[in-house]
Amino acid sequence: MQQKKYFSNVDSFLNSSLQFHQFLHIALSLNQIGDEDISGLGSALANCTNLSNLTLDLADNLIGDVGVSVLGSALTNCTNLSNLTLNLGYNKIGAIGVSGLGSALANCTNISNLTLDLCGNKIGDESTSVLDFTLVNCIYLSNLTLFISSNKIGSINAQSFGSALVNYAYLSNLTLDLSYNQIGDAGASSLSSALANCTNLSNLTLDLSLNKIGSIGVQDLGFALANCPNLSNLALYLFGNEMNGSQQLKVENKCLKSKRLVAFQIYFEL
Repeated sequence: MQQKKYFSNVDSFLNSSLQFHQFLHIALSLNQIGDEDISGLGSALANCTNLSNLTLDLADNLIGDVGVSVLGSALTNCTNLSNLTLNLGYNKIGAIGVSGLGSALANCTNISNLTLDLCGNKIGDESTSVLDFTLVNCIYLSNLTLFISSNKIGSINAQSFGSALVNYAYLSNLTLDLSYNQIGDAGASSLSSALANCTNLSNLTLDLSLNKIGSIGVQDLGFALANCPNLSNLALYLFGNEMNGSQQLKVENKCLKSKRLVAFQIYFEL
């Protein structure tokens, strides 16, 4: 097996043997990289046609919609990708950029393990397709980790994301951080319905803290999770929402009714 190549400098990566890379880790966080700086990196990645494992850390930079779209276009050439970790947290990416990235990733049909960090960007809730990453083509996706906290996401995008989830027939491990958003009862209910239809899901970590979720949303969430047929490990974070002690107890009791649940943790406070 080829050893993973690690780069913390753009020029070093650009001057490497691009077509021979299979396992690649590029660490470029906190570098004040903006849209105008992405083109060279994108062109180089597009030439990594044998790449199967990529970790790309671009967190805490100045990347916007244009830059992330360029990056997405480059990844469409990496058709052999099976493991992708993409950290774009705390940039300036909005709805257009995320949608473009999703459309591009849809061409990476061999991805089975995906970690995507978009925390602290500017996604918002103006487009119903933003969180529908069009990964329906990634039929082998089994492990999905998404960090999308602090993006002012509302019920519309929560519903859209829920609709996308049901397409991942092989999904068994899901970590979803939607904390510090505004999905409310409607978003929580839509997401709950989708999770209930993820029939192969066995391990779930779900963070919906500080989302203005009340009694209706948490009731639907508890009912849905209790009916996930193969769920064995569940960690649920719900602190900072709009529910009293009685409602908290109800959702906990509903989750405990799941016959297959082996490990269960629920948090209502920090």
